[in-house]
Amino acid sequence: MDILANITEQDFTDTKGEIPEGFLFASVKNVGNQQVTVNGVALASGEAKSYPFVGKGYQAVPFIVSDQSTLRVLYII
Repeated sequence: MDILANITEQDFTDTKGEIPEGFLFASVKNVGNQQVTVNGVALASGEAKSYPFVGKGYQAVPFIVSDQSTLRVLYII
């Protein structure tokens, strides 16, 4: 059987980035000490958010992480 999906898990600190267009599922958690912004929504320290599988790929989701915080991102393409 061929592999159909690719899982990526990564921590981001002091950066602007995005979960790439076409992802099927994503989960983000602020594991740092300061607020981060995901898709224009602030996440306080310890808060998490997910984008569940809906049958087709999502548009890219931008995020902003300060130098005092860390965003843990897991996504499936």
